[in-house]
Formats: sequence, C-alpha cells, structure tokens
Amino acid sequence: MKNIFRTLVFTFIMLVSSLAVSAHPNGAPTEKAPTAQQQQRLLEIENRIQEIKDLDKSKLSKAERKELRTELTGLKKEARKGGGIYLSTGAVIIVVLLLILLL
Repeated sequence: MKNIFRTLVFTFIMLVSSLAVSAHPNGAPTEKAPTAQQQQRLLEIENRIQEIKDLDKSKLSKAERKELRTELTGLKKEARKGGGIYLSTGAVIIVVLLLILLL
C-alpha cells in the first residue's frame, strides 16, 4: 500500500512540475503595457540618468560620487521593477505536499 501511495505521489509531483515549466509556451511571461503614470516615471528616470551622465564628476567629492552611484542603482532597480508573483517549481511542490499531508 505504501509503495502504491509513493508512486502516485511521485507521479502527481512530476505532473505538477511539468505543468509549471510549460506554463508559458514561449518561455517568457507576457508583459503588460505600462500605464501612463508608469511611462511618465520612466521618462523622469531616464532624464535623471542622462543628467547624471552629463555631470562633470571630476569636481565632485568622494562622498558625492558615492551618493550618485547609489542613486543610479536605485533608479535602475526601479526602472527594471516588474510586477507579479513568481513561484518556483520547488515552492509549488512543497505547497502541494503540505496540502496532501494536512488534508
């Protein structure tokens, strides 16, 4: 009986993991078009990045250059920030196993 149960659980896990991998036929999730507010913020970020690039950094102190670098990394992260929730296959398997054990 245990052997049959293990086989069924293994088959179910393999089925779930294969479905999770093939969720996006092209391998990449579809992207949503940014809203007008997001487009405006992206333009502000691009303008600020261009200002920083055009700035003469040789006259800045070490602390000011460091501050500019941290600002640039923050702006780049914000510009790349997507949205949504991504679950790995391992996380899905763990959730399914927990549901099986608890129910």
